[in-house]
Amino acid sequence: MTFRTEAVVIAADKAPSFGIEQILWNGGVLRVAGVDEAGRGAWAGPVVAAAVVLDRGRLDGLTPCVADSKLLKANERVEAAKVIRRQAVDVGVGIVPVEVIDNAGLAFAGQLAFWRAVHSLSSSPDFLLVDGFSLWSETLPQAAVLQGDRRCLSIAAASIIAKVARDQLMRALDASAPGYGFARHKGYGSRAHSAALSERGPSPHHRRSFKPVAALAN
Repeated sequence: MTFRTEAVVIAADKAPSFGIEQILWNGGVLRVAGVDEAGRGAWAGPVVAAAVVLDRGRLDGLTPCVADSKLLKANERVEAAKVIRRQAVDVGVGIVPVEVIDNAGLAFAGQLAFWRAVHSLSSSPDFLLVDGFSLWSETLPQAAVLQGDRRCLSIAAASIIAKVARDQLMRALDASAPGYGFARHKGYGSRAHSAALSERGPSPHHRRSFKPVAALAN
């Protein structure tokens, strides 16, 4: 299967702003969806993506609290996610489990998570702003925004929604597989996670295709 993309790479200005969205809105593009993911580099748990369509008339409440999710504390992300869900036109989340990551590869799993997030919106967006790289698409207009989660408000909002959703899933996995510390490190590599893997071996929630996990899987 081959895919064609018309994506354009945009080097945006500093800090999350709605400058790119404003250009599209002014050009008559109404439903602009920012798209980002969480969990790509983790050793365990799903990849989670989010798509957020902002309301150009309701941005004042977002700009004080929305930033790249990695720059916010956990409680700040949770509160920001509440504001985003309240102020946005539409929010979609896509989840791809460990089995798909191991069997089809991380690149495919990431693309699938993005598209599940987009397709979970209440209606199709007119344009996608994607953090960092293009999505496989034959028809949907899009742009890859370099460091989009730090520079583009809708992508930053999506990064927060994806991170908060995934953190909630990892806390649930911690309850079903205690001893690995999923609630603390959220499945990412850490000294404590490595020690738990060495002691217990991989759980069903670990990505056995990842080298640190594969080394302890046998």
